[in-house]
Amino acid sequence: MNNNFKMVAKTLFGFEEILGKELRNLGAGHVVEGVRNVSFEGDTGFMYKANLCLRTAIKVLKPIHSFSVRNENELYRKIYTMDWGDYLSVDTTFAIDTTVNSDHFTHSLYVSQKAKDAIVDKFRDTEGKRPSVDVKHPDVRLNIHIHKQQCTISLDSSGRSLHQRGYRMATNIAPINEVLAAGLLLLSGWDGQCDFLDPMCGSGTLLTEAAMIACNIPVNINRKEFAFEKWEDFDATLFEKIVNASLNKTREFHHKIIGYDKAPSAVRKAIANAESANLSEYITIERKNFFETAKPTDTHLHIVFNPPYGERLDRRGLDSGFDVEAFYSDIGDTLKQEYPGTEAWFITSNLEALKYVGLRPSRKIKVFNSHLESRLVKYVMYEGSKKAKNNLVQE
Repeated sequence: MNNNFKMVAKTLFGFEEILGKELRNLGAGHVVEGVRNVSFEGDTGFMYKANLCLRTAIKVLKPIHSFSVRNENELYRKIYTMDWGDYLSVDTTFAIDTTVNSDHFTHSLYVSQKAKDAIVDKFRDTEGKRPSVDVKHPDVRLNIHIHKQQCTISLDSSGRSLHQRGYRMATNIAPINEVLAAGLLLLSGWDGQCDFLDPMCGSGTLLTEAAMIACNIPVNINRKEFAFEKWEDFDATLFEKIVNASLNKTREFHHKIIGYDKAPSAVRKAIANAESANLSEYITIERKNFFETAKPTDTHLHIVFNPPYGERLDRRGLDSGFDVEAFYSDIGDTLKQEYPGTEAWFITSNLEALKYVGLRPSRKIKVFNSHLESRLVKYVMYEGSKKAKNNLVQE
């Protein structure tokens, strides 16, 4: 326990609670949910495991120093006085990512530049040489976070954002982020205990993430590298042990994961991505128009999908003839008439369009798809005519 240290996992707005649950399930200590982040404690092995297994984390940061700061000169001086030899050498390349929420500092790039100057000046003064900056593929990536007058400097143990799982070979226009997809699935209660359908699957991200949850596969197992693998204290044997232990916890999946899309190119990409993730045996993808389908199974069905938002397509000039009202009305009609015994969830930023579904959602959860404020909505379709009237919006 004495080897434990504090870490911070960054996430998307609205996913703090499910990320906290993920961390507790993995065995983290002192889990505290913040805004777009969750702090926790663990040892080096747990840091490896967090990067490998967390589905809703974007980054895993290891804070190394914190101090109050009110101006750029103070920032420079306090960063200069740190003992950077513990983390860098003159032969180490590094990069700095900065986020600021402060009246004293308003430009993150300027803070990054000032911090870089302090670090290289310190090495030049003490070693006679300075480390180089490499923004694309550094040996060490630093994270600076300034909130009001508090500055926290962390080592970024992840490197590239953890949504870059390593399995997605091909994408469609405006593909859903992998962390967002996993978070939506977990928010919907998907646990792999029934059949699953994404009726507008695009390049198949929801399908792949659903299969990984169902089989309890470490979500970043296909990723080529993590930033911590370049650290001087990286323990390759320990990391291999963590990977093997995580893979030993996978489980069999005895239901169906099905994807539809009416575009042949989307179907090809979804199939390629499922193959890249080594999940083809669990995922079936077909070229179908959802509005011309019926429920493919006799048992309970869990649906999660990401339909076109309308305004997102129109702004890009991709489909100027897109009829939002008719499209969302068809979603409601298809669910009512053809999908009894179904729990259907979908995300949309077009809140006005929800009125045309013709069903009353039993839940609405505020989330963000990139910069778009959105809602994850739930509709329960009962078997037969039972409670059917309760699904209909009362005029």
